Amino acid sequence: MPRLRHFDHLNTARFVTFCCYRRHRLLECASVCEIIIHWLGRIREQYEIKLYGYVLMPEHVHFVLHPPDSVKLGPVIGQFKSKTASAIISGHLLNLPPDCMIRKDGRERWAFWQPRCYDHNCRTPETVIEKIRYCHLNPVKRGLVKEPGEWRWSSYNWYAGRRDVPIAMDEFESLVR
Repeated sequence: MPRLRHFDHLNTARFVTFCCYRRHRLLECASVCEIIIHWLGRIREQYEIKLYGYVLMPEHVHFVLHPPDSVKLGPVIGQFKSKTASAIISGHLLNLPPDCMIRKDGRERWAFWQPRCYDHNCRTPETVIEKIRYCHLNPVKRGLVKEPGEWRWSSYNWYAGRRDVPIAMDEFESLVR
């Protein structure tokens, strides 16, 4: 599979997507989602990344992030995936399907995430808003809920004015009216 090029150091927000291993629905457990949110907050704080939107779907995630210009996002996402997978697997929070057992470097281990991620540079404020809305509408389009506010694992309720949400968003200047 060809490697996707990542364009860092452009001072743009990024729309990042990555999937559970073999697109298994591993994100249906609330305790798993809580670990993902926890580590999203830790990585955000450690690297001073702004978070504008997100959604955790049953088998994939989308984030709208704005890393500082000095941060290379690929290794940060790799660290995030490693930390979350380790916490989820070592915590025995779910029974992984047998085909999640892989052989790497001569030993067997569990795989939680697919390798790599997809990211898109959001070059305009309108694109950032479009990607945030995409996150919010994803559970509705998939038929998981009727209204975006019914889906706990997205930034929608933050933007709807609720503050009892899993993680707060950073202010995106173009959204302030």
